[in-house]
Amino acid sequence: MKISKTVQSVSASVTMAVTARAKQLKAQGVDIVSFGAGEPDFDTPDFIKTAAKTALDKGFTKYSPAAGMLELREEIAKKLKKENNLDYKPNQIVVTCGAKHACYEAIHAVVDPGDEVLIPTPYWVSYPEMVKLVGGVPKIVETREEDGYKLTGELLKKAVTDKSCLLVLNSPSNPGGFCYTPAELADLGKAIAQTNLAVMSDEIYEYLIYGSAEFKSFAAVCPDLYDRTITINGQSKAYSMTGWRMGYLAGPEDLAGAVGRMQSHMTSGPATFCQIASVEAMQKGQEDIKRMHAEFAKRAKHIYERLNAVEGFTCAEPTGAFYAFPKVSATYAKLGVNGSVEFCQKLLEEANVACVPGIGFGCDENIRMSFATSMEQIDKGIDRIEAFLKQA
Repeated sequence: MKISKTVQSVSASVTMAVTARAKQLKAQGVDIVSFGAGEPDFDTPDFIKTAAKTALDKGFTKYSPAAGMLELREEIAKKLKKENNLDYKPNQIVVTCGAKHACYEAIHAVVDPGDEVLIPTPYWVSYPEMVKLVGGVPKIVETREEDGYKLTGELLKKAVTDKSCLLVLNSPSNPGGFCYTPAELADLGKAIAQTNLAVMSDEIYEYLIYGSAEFKSFAAVCPDLYDRTITINGQSKAYSMTGWRMGYLAGPEDLAGAVGRMQSHMTSGPATFCQIASVEAMQKGQEDIKRMHAEFAKRAKHIYERLNAVEGFTCAEPTGAFYAFPKVSATYAKLGVNGSVEFCQKLLEEANVACVPGIGFGCDENIRMSFATSMEQIDKGIDRIEAFLKQA
């Protein structure tokens, strides 16, 4: 069967490839320690599941409005006002089938074929592929280790061209494990204000920040760019609801209207009973967020200390999300590997530890290690990595 050139241009997710191989080895009885998870290792809180069950029993099994139930959009608007200092009316919000779909729809709504989309490294693997799917051109902007792998106003000015229409910003970062400071966002905002760029600010990990890090929404730090910003968020990471596929975007009224029309032809609104449960999560889930955050904060500090004690590894302390992003290229020559893919393959096959190659995020000298796993598994995995490198 003929496959379109657009779809043929899309690469498979490197994160999924590693996960698939690790699962295959596990199915064969191999004891694999996996640092590949992109989701919390906690179950969805019981009260959220109960809300979904109750909604089902009450008959919430029919279509919702394409942009999402008004009750949920009103709750999101309250949250954005109270927690993010952002004023959005319900008709400026679209509830989506996960934040991933919100990102895709935002890109689709503003990018024409041939338009450039600026994507700073390290980036989430799906961003460039989403741009390709709508006929856009991903323009990868190389960041610097000395800047903490963060985009600066200086780098943005050098990268932008007349064809550039959108900047993708992700803070807290997957895979970088960092969070932009308000001052850094303000610096970026000054540079963006001198361009015609729109901004897609993916803030899905906003509750997962550690140490002295401070999270602020981009549109709140740069109010003069409010009408050029699309804010992405959702319930998946905060409430451990990844499989529920609940996300949302908020932006200018014309943008939200366009996305709502598009969604009416793609998926319609997300599952109605999941939306009811999401309202419950947002109203009553703060204690669960605190509980999960406390555990992630302990793990972030611990994995940072352990990784920096590994010969050939250097790692910044994670201040956001649940990822460490160590630079491991100093071990490549010793191991006889060419890049992060071969490094991770060798680590998986010989040490039974699954990590994600950094090349999928635009950084071939790094690997991503999720600490959405137990402290025991973190130590077990890093012990294996140390033994593996000593034997090489």
